[in-house]
Amino acid sequence: MVKLTLIARLDDGLPLAQSPVYLNEENDVSSYYRQQGELILKEISRGAISSPKMSILIDHHCFHYIIGNRVCCITLCESWYPRKLAFFYLQDLLQEFEKVDTKLMESFSMPYTCRRFDYAIENIRRKYLDTRTQANLAKLNSNRKQDLDFVTEEFSKVVSRGQASGMEQTTETNLQPESTLWNSNPLEVIALKWTPITVFMLATMLLLWTGVSLSEYPMPM
Repeated sequence: MVKLTLIARLDDGLPLAQSPVYLNEENDVSSYYRQQGELILKEISRGAISSPKMSILIDHHCFHYIIGNRVCCITLCESWYPRKLAFFYLQDLLQEFEKVDTKLMESFSMPYTCRRFDYAIENIRRKYLDTRTQANLAKLNSNRKQDLDFVTEEFSKVVSRGQASGMEQTTETNLQPESTLWNSNPLEVIALKWTPITVFMLATMLLLWTGVSLSEYPMPM
């Protein structure tokens, strides 16, 4: 059964819509799984997870996600639910959500503010509750070669790889030279221009001082 569905903006991983809350309570989906789903979406948005679609095993459930042009759709299903059907469900969601105006989608700054789409998720979800309907059986039996076109990983491995990627990015940032005044391009230009002049002036002043000293203190005959 499809238990939880989240749709997030791909640029920053901000969750825009979810399956209605009362459904989550009815299906006893705790906030823990929602947090894990949000974590996966954040990892996808920053490029730590690059696969365009994947199944991620967690406990006795499985997250399935699919990436579109502007959004990422992710759903949590029980482990027995057909993976192929879950991806048909996500594909339907993706096609529906991509009808949303781009400017409207970019205007959201708080999570889960696209509430009007919550019920669109429910309408599509109802079509996939019963896996034995004629429509769903036809989808399961279609293009069996696609059954092999799935990447599956454990949630713990996905999180570990994301943490390792974050540490590498932090290390690269720390190794970059600090941008200070002393290694800036303007200062380098000034130094190249005025250093020869400064050296010349110092040499001239030294010669003048030497001449004055010799005139004041003549060498004895």
